[in-house]
Amino acid sequence: MSSGEQKKASLWQQPMQVWAVAFASVVAFMGIGLVDPILPAIADQLHATPAESELLFTSYLVITGLMMLFTSFISSRIGAKRTLLIGLSFILVFAFLCAISGSVDMVIGFRAGWGLGNALFISTALATIVGAAAGGSANAIMLYEAALGLGLAVGPLVGGLLGEMTWRAPFFGVAVLMAVAIIAISVLLKTPADAERPAPVRLTAAFRALGNPALGLLAVAAVFYNISFFVLLAYSPFPLEFSALGIGFTFFGWGLGLAITSIWGAPLLLRFVKRTTAIAIVLPLIAIDLVVAGLLVHSKPTLVTCIVVGGLLYGFMNTILTETVMDATDVPRSIASSSYSGVRFLGGAAAPPIAAILAESWGDTAPYVFGAVAALIAAVIVFSGRRLLARADGAHESAVTEAEAVLLGDAD
Repeated sequence: MSSGEQKKASLWQQPMQVWAVAFASVVAFMGIGLVDPILPAIADQLHATPAESELLFTSYLVITGLMMLFTSFISSRIGAKRTLLIGLSFILVFAFLCAISGSVDMVIGFRAGWGLGNALFISTALATIVGAAAGGSANAIMLYEAALGLGLAVGPLVGGLLGEMTWRAPFFGVAVLMAVAIIAISVLLKTPADAERPAPVRLTAAFRALGNPALGLLAVAAVFYNISFFVLLAYSPFPLEFSALGIGFTFFGWGLGLAITSIWGAPLLLRFVKRTTAIAIVLPLIAIDLVVAGLLVHSKPTLVTCIVVGGLLYGFMNTILTETVMDATDVPRSIASSSYSGVRFLGGAAAPPIAAILAESWGDTAPYVFGAVAALIAAVIVFSGRRLLARADGAHESAVTEAEAVLLGDAD
């Protein structure tokens, strides 16, 4: 078997436990975009303003971000499998409670509980996949980001299809899928009998990790990056003015593009440039895409095109940023993942209500300009601190070799 074939096999022929966690990750990430198609319906039927509806994102992301700072502490004490199952159980329960809610305040509150489960699951899932996947950390991260992209693509589609019946149906759908994911993790994720128990992580480990200059730099950049990300994702359903199904299909295209460039686009780009250079290239392109979306926001074909193009660009960034975080320091991966992801989600939490408030005051163009400025700030932060990221760029050569082998394997 050629080296390309070996790498290809290591990417796609993974242990069943990896696929179980990847499937659960798809379902977990569905929760982010699931509410996109039903935001207008929730605003209308529960008599909420757009800003109040956007709090469905904010409550979810705030709790997700805050709790991610403690997930490495929790998982090191009760184990990865229990942490994953507890997280999925929280999502199941709170998705069901969202479905039977009678007011927008109740949905906002239960989405916060959903975020708690998401935090326990997401950062633990990344560390689990990296630890169990065949073919090295780069392949594991590509699989994780593919699951993220697929979940973000399928979430709006499911939300749109079920949302045509009632805004409650997508929440019931997630509860059912979570039950399937819980069974899959319970049956397929095995802990070897001779496996060493992980060393307990201190409660403050994630906060201390942010004191690392490289990780701190990337976390701050991620705050602004995620602002741009959630401006496009969370605010766009309102100016689109489509049906739930129309919004669902639009963001299905967005998420599909994100998944494609996460798996194939990022490795291809990294064959030619270093990670920090790639970040400095893609973030300004995201800013341009958002400016075009804002200036031509009332042209539906243009806005849809900008949303899908944005998905392609965010796919590059998600994989490249995650790989950079994992290779930039000697901080244990589970702690680095918790620290970076926690701060990243907190940045995203601020974007939806700010976007809605800006739109109310300055029109539909303003949120996209806000997102574009945030993307440019993230680019400046990474570019100005690129010397701190020399370790991640130093690991670039092995990533290039691995990416080339994957691409050659796909061509065989």
